[in-house]
Amino acid sequence: MRLPIRSGERGDARVGAAVGRATEHLLGLQSPDGWWKGEQSTNITMDSQDLLMREFLGIRTAQESAESARWIRSQQREDGSWAVFDGGPGELSTTVEGYIALRLAGHRADEPHLLRAADWVRRHGGLQGSRVFTRIWMAMFGLWPWNGLPVLPPELVLLPPGVPLNIYDWACWARQSIVPLSVIGHFRPVHPLPFDVDELRSPQAGPAVPQPRGPLEVCLRRLDQVLRLWDGAAARRSGPLRRRALRRAADWIVERQEADGSWGGLQPPWVYSIIALHLLGHPLDHPIIRRSLDGFDGFLIREETPEGTVRRLEGCQGPVWDTALAVIALTDAGLAPDHPALTSAAHWLLGQELRSTGDWSVRRPRLAPGGWAFGFTNAHYPDLDDTAEVVMALERLRTPTAPSATAIGEAVDRGVAWAVGMQSKDGGWGAFDADNTRALVEKLPFCDFGRLIDPPSADVTAHVVEMLAAQGLTRTPATGRAVRWLLERQEEDGSWFGRWGVNHLYGTGAVLPALAAVGIPSAHPAVQRAVQWLHAHQNTDGGWGEDPRSYLDPHWIGHGPSTPSQTAWALLALLAVGDTSATVDRGIAWLLATQRADGGWDEPQFTGTGFPGDFYIRYHLYRDVFPLTALARHLARAQNGCTS
Repeated sequence: MRLPIRSGERGDARVGAAVGRATEHLLGLQSPDGWWKGEQSTNITMDSQDLLMREFLGIRTAQESAESARWIRSQQREDGSWAVFDGGPGELSTTVEGYIALRLAGHRADEPHLLRAADWVRRHGGLQGSRVFTRIWMAMFGLWPWNGLPVLPPELVLLPPGVPLNIYDWACWARQSIVPLSVIGHFRPVHPLPFDVDELRSPQAGPAVPQPRGPLEVCLRRLDQVLRLWDGAAARRSGPLRRRALRRAADWIVERQEADGSWGGLQPPWVYSIIALHLLGHPLDHPIIRRSLDGFDGFLIREETPEGTVRRLEGCQGPVWDTALAVIALTDAGLAPDHPALTSAAHWLLGQELRSTGDWSVRRPRLAPGGWAFGFTNAHYPDLDDTAEVVMALERLRTPTAPSATAIGEAVDRGVAWAVGMQSKDGGWGAFDADNTRALVEKLPFCDFGRLIDPPSADVTAHVVEMLAAQGLTRTPATGRAVRWLLERQEEDGSWFGRWGVNHLYGTGAVLPALAAVGIPSAHPAVQRAVQWLHAHQNTDGGWGEDPRSYLDPHWIGHGPSTPSQTAWALLALLAVGDTSATVDRGIAWLLATQRADGGWDEPQFTGTGFPGDFYIRYHLYRDVFPLTALARHLARAQNGCTS
């Protein structure tokens, strides 16, 4: 470990050298087309379900199976289970799916690693304790009875947007899965496997069905019974209403396929949509199915290991997000707006602006389109987080002499207008939709996984507020309502909850810079409480870290091994409010001590969040862009005479 930095010329030189190395490293990661994209690691659920889908469709190859199996096997924990994030505890449904995927790939049930897995599954609830989505997969292979699953009839797609339980009550990522799953549930297909999984069944009874609490849960329990009766009637299942629902569901799915063959650039709706369309009569050589299957190649990573080639899938990709963050980091580091890397990035980002309507327009039908999405071809789903960061990135590149200055200005104006129009009634912003807050869908027996609605969150709201401040819109009604929303959502301990990053370090790291940007003074009680929380949660090594278990267990809030991205989030928050304490010095020293010789950082931990408590992501570019931003801003403050 290097000695801690001290104020003065020597410390500034060390930070400057680190900024230079990190800048060169990040520039070396840029695509010739102008974008940045770090891998997004997830858990083995993606790879397991990929093999299950290919088995169901009859297209699984021996090579795919062997390569995916090597990856799945490499991620197994010593106790036989699989986790949803690096270093996390075993998770039942993930382990069930990983076990069956390995069986598909030819691993025998009596091999030691599968014996350990089966024992772990039985001791933690068995197959009967797995989530509904896992048991749907089992039903598709004859390993679970279809009539033992909750019902979600395809007629839901016919409900108008104002009616409770219509598909737009679900968040965009959930509705993209719910529609094809309702089709699959109609057909109730069974593709028998050459083996069973009785060894995964616990000798104990399945988890007790909780007694309904209150009139709402009583009504939903009765609704589930009614849906079962409806769906169980053969006449209704083949009647005109069901046929109309299936046609509408098919059209809805096809209309939302992206140019790369995916659905929203997300793996779960992707595999469900392929299966649903195939069940509806689309052959495997149909252009829609062919494009879908070919599209997986763009999400596929193959690597050589001592055990042989491994094959794994990214659950999603975020080049727009990564590129915006890289532009912000590099401009903070001192790159001129006309640097070739930045002009190339600006050109690419301008080409990613979405000028057509999507599902968001159901709630905002009169709002003009604008904004940016997360991935390469998410034409139907722009989001507020990406839009905010892209606007801030492009604004830094809009110089009077820039060839694209006019185009940047027009795109920025459209993005700002769209973002303001997407503000929810309570003053905050969700990620993809406005006022997507009807929680009734989360109480359905069918829906036991992930977050199913998209209410406003502190991190997204903070990013939009920071964007508005950068546009000189600090005193607008939209900004004022959002700032009040943020202040009202501060946790009792002084932090803010992080929806899309782990967790309170991410939320607090987003909110404090936003509050500073709109002029909230550092002496404000809310700011001081947040600063004290950050000071109190610094690790003894000088960094910050938070384990994803903080979403489920409050003892983990603000606690975990130090990571480059989370340390940078804490530093960005403290730097924004003018903190000049030794806490900042120790954090900067940790980043300097852990930087690699090539200018990057290592970060095996998962610090991104898909679904709190269920699904996490390791954004491989986070470990490079956020530390560079923090070091560059610290250096700028020191050079302006504000050394700590």
